[in-house]
Formats: sequence, C-alpha cells, structure tokens
Amino acid sequence: MELRRILIGCATVLVCLLSIDADAQRVRIKEFRNGITPNQQPFGITSGPDGNLWFTEIGSRVGRITPTGTVTEFTAGISGDPAGITLGPDGNLWFTEFNGNKIGKITPAGVVTEFALSGNVKPNFIATGSDGNLWFTENFVDRIGRITTAGSITEFSAGITAGSSPHGIVLGPDGNIWFTELNGQRIARITPAGVVTEFSTGISGAPWDITLGPDGNLWFTEPLSDRIGRITPTGTVTEFSTGITPGAHPTGITTGPDGNLWFTESSGDRIGQITPSGQVREFKRGITGGAAPWEITLGPDGSLWFTEVASGVARAGRRRH
Repeated sequence: MELRRILIGCATVLVCLLSIDADAQRVRIKEFRNGITPNQQPFGITSGPDGNLWFTEIGSRVGRITPTGTVTEFTAGISGDPAGITLGPDGNLWFTEFNGNKIGKITPAGVVTEFALSGNVKPNFIATGSDGNLWFTENFVDRIGRITTAGSITEFSAGITAGSSPHGIVLGPDGNIWFTELNGQRIARITPAGVVTEFSTGISGAPWDITLGPDGNLWFTEPLSDRIGRITPTGTVTEFSTGITPGAHPTGITTGPDGNLWFTESSGDRIGQITPSGQVREFKRGITGGAAPWEITLGPDGSLWFTEVASGVARAGRRRH
C-alpha cells in the first residue's frame, strides 16, 4: 500500500506501445492519446483473443486498443476500479476490481459480468493457471484467490506470512502459480491444490510484478531498490542492478519477442531491457517526460505495449520487433 502511494502519487496512468529493430539497437516508441478519457488511470494491460490489447482504467473502465491505436472504452457493468487483467481460458478478459472487491469478466464484445468477493480484500493482479482457473492476489488480507470460469471462488491463506501483501502473479513453468509479496520481501509459489511455499533468501527489495522468462525462470521487479530479480523454480534468487538508473523504480515486466526481458521504469520515463544473463539497456526517446511507464505486455502484433502514468492525461505508445 505504501509502495502504491509512492509510485502513483497524484499522477494518472496511461497505455503505450513500443517496437524495436531486429538488431535491438534502436527502439521506436509511439504514444496514443485519442479515445482514452482524461484523468482516468489505465493500469494493467494484456493481449486479447481478438488481436487487440485490453487495459484497465482504475476510473471504472476497461479499454481496448487496436494495433493502429483506435481506443474503445467500456463502462457498463463495471463498479470499482479495475486493476490487473489477463486473458482467460474461456476467451474472455478477466480483471480485478481493487476498490470494488470484485473479479470482473468482459467478453471481446464488451459484455461485463462481476463476481463479488467477501470483505475488503483489495484484489490486485490476476493470471490464468494450469488448471483452467483464474488466480489472483488479495493485497489487504494476505490471500490468494482462485475463481473458475463459472464464478466459483476459493481463497487460500495457509502458508502466506501475515502482512506480506501478495501483489504480482503469474503461471510458472512448473504448472504452479508464482506471486510476489510486496511487504514481505518474498516470492511465493502456490500449487493448484493450494499449497504455498515462500522464498526470501537473496531478495533485498519489495517485489512488485513477476513474469515467466525465456530461460524457464521467474523474473520480477523491485521498484524501491532499483533491481530486477530472477528466481529459479527451485527458489534460487539472483538480483541485477548494474545498468539500471538509480531512482528509476522498475515496475512492470514481461518477456519480449527477442528472447529478453523488458521492464518499465515508472520514475525514470524509460523502458528497460535485460538479457537472461543480466545485461541491462535503457530506452527513453519517445516517452513523454513525466509519463511514468507502468505495466507492459507483448502484443499480438509482435510489439511491446505498455501503460503510462502521466500527470492528468492518458496516452499509449508502441515498440515493434
């Protein structure tokens, strides 16, 4: 919660797209503004089944942007601050509602269904599991939730340290779900049956987002310590800081089309690239000053798309492989 305040402050989030040349020596970034309601907060972003990108807006909207930059926003049926979003196994988009304490489902046609959670749990990020269900973090109550595509919800707390604030979440190479613990300085693993294992050795900062890397390991961001972390499926952690500008706050992370990891720097207005061996490069040209890149994903067009946090506006930008 404190980290969220530090990184967002009084700003407003956006959506962006980015592309790199084949030799990865240059990136081209294009930002899109039209169609995104000002003073909303686009947050999470994912590829949809329709060849478009889908993103959440904390101002009670879900947006869709085509590879050419045409935006459509959906508000009907959404009641409370969408945050994380993912493509579900049923071909719909599933998202969390952080302040609404709900899980939402939106079809490619824009029809929304909401499923209420019990209490003020603050669901945050969401991922599809190997079991065909959706798994999500419950930030305020130190639980992991599971929801079937029919809407049946199960919550797991055993094995999760109290006060740890589960945050980012992703399907691992071992068929388990992996998640970050923002306040616990841990990475944790939960099996489809709900058995949790936590790992803390070697983690020096507050892990935020997490993704599956091209090397079969899990990679995560540590915004407050300006590091990128890597954890093997057996729990061995390596952290990388060389090449990351101090105060950059690495935030979102995803695997790119070039076999490297790409991450946003929310306080540096940069996009970073880290190879599986840990070599970092940063890119800034084309990103509006003060935009604060946030979450990032690989688009169906082979480009990397990312949201931006900007002062009072919403945009989008692109990087192509």
